[in-house]
Amino acid sequence: MESVRSLLIHPSFHHLLSVRLLGTAAPRTVNGKRLAVCPFPGGSALPAALSFEDSSAFHVKSLQELVRALGVFKFCSFPILVNNSGKLMSLARSLLGKRGFSLILRPTVYAQFVAGETEGEIAVAMEKMSSLGLRPMLAVPIEEDLGESTGERRYNDNLEAMLECVRLSSSNALTTDPMMQLKITALLSPELCVKLTSLLSEEQYDLDLLVRAMDGELINFPGLTESENTHFLCGLQRLNKVGEASVMKVRVLVDAEYTYMNPALALITMAMMKKFNQKEAWIWNTYQCYLKESTSCLLDAINQSVNQSFCLGVKLVRGAYMDKERKLANQESRPDPIQQSWEHTNDSYNGSLDILLDLISQHPQRFRLIVATHNEESVRHAVSRMAELGIDKQAGSVCFGQLLGMCDHVSLTLAQQGYLIYKSMPYGSVDDTLPYLVRRAQENRTVLQGIRKERDLLRQELRRRLRLTGGR
Repeated sequence: MESVRSLLIHPSFHHLLSVRLLGTAAPRTVNGKRLAVCPFPGGSALPAALSFEDSSAFHVKSLQELVRALGVFKFCSFPILVNNSGKLMSLARSLLGKRGFSLILRPTVYAQFVAGETEGEIAVAMEKMSSLGLRPMLAVPIEEDLGESTGERRYNDNLEAMLECVRLSSSNALTTDPMMQLKITALLSPELCVKLTSLLSEEQYDLDLLVRAMDGELINFPGLTESENTHFLCGLQRLNKVGEASVMKVRVLVDAEYTYMNPALALITMAMMKKFNQKEAWIWNTYQCYLKESTSCLLDAINQSVNQSFCLGVKLVRGAYMDKERKLANQESRPDPIQQSWEHTNDSYNGSLDILLDLISQHPQRFRLIVATHNEESVRHAVSRMAELGIDKQAGSVCFGQLLGMCDHVSLTLAQQGYLIYKSMPYGSVDDTLPYLVRRAQENRTVLQGIRKERDLLRQELRRRLRLTGGR
């Protein structure tokens, strides 16, 4: 860890960070160690075999899956339908009833983006992922926003669902190094997270204090009322149970949420890392590069992991709450937290990617990364930098991630070329996953409207399949 610490405090490293973000020339050594730095966004040529233009990646899909994907993506290409998907689905449910609505949604949108409801359905979906060379990353689509808190009983029920997710994730013998997703607001009220975020702007809570509370010590946190303190202790102990159940079995990727609660979520996640990540990264945090503050948050996490001597796992995403964040900022007359443009977000993402890959190339056991993106340029950039830095694509320190039902031409191609690729797989009933499905469509409509290539590749494969006698 001392070598990592010296790297972080070295002036050349901070110059390297500006290089990653601004794309200027950089020294190729820090403390005498070669970093193999290349100006963003270039790099050495990709391995010749890696291409996302070949429809043969879809040979593994059934005829029914091809038709379903084309139909769903066609629906998602109409902004008016996507923007009003929540209202349309609510109307359809009221007109058709719960059973009729489920009969329509289950074989279409639900089947495209959700792994299933029963343990048997989930197991089949996981086994199919594994057979394609993909790794399942299960996710219980449970979270709360302000005004939706339902009390300790509901949070305890959610805890049981999370522990079940740990069990399901580790039950698939075909999957090595399983991962799952976790939203802290499934186990702790968003109102408390917002208050903690406000308190953290004035006073920092010591990570050791949270770790002691996770272990059952009755800590009185400054700034909280008695009832808030009690709920916070209960929430920390619920999270501790997830950590204890998952360590040495399943890597838990904590999702980022809204800016008005993210500092509290980051604090709690860092405390979990300090407790459970002493030897390996079992608890990971998510960094949203569409936020202007994302780079500083990432650098702070790196520094904390070094100073507090724990391993850091990073899920790097562009982001998923852009419209709501901008709307809230406008309503509250505060600066827009979102990057100025898509290009600024790309620069932030690829710059953060380079920072982490440089660290991983020197300390693969202390830092781990999942490149969670549907952006082909960023995937190519990551693959190129891995090759330059000599990062073993099978070692596990760097992997890739996409959502179930989306970007399969990238996922399958990466898997065929031997890269570790995870597919985020939510599961649950139609009713339980409906908010997730609506949010998935709305938050990813830019991606969904831009999947022309995937649709073209699906059509090519469908035409090829139909030329065969009987299809598949």
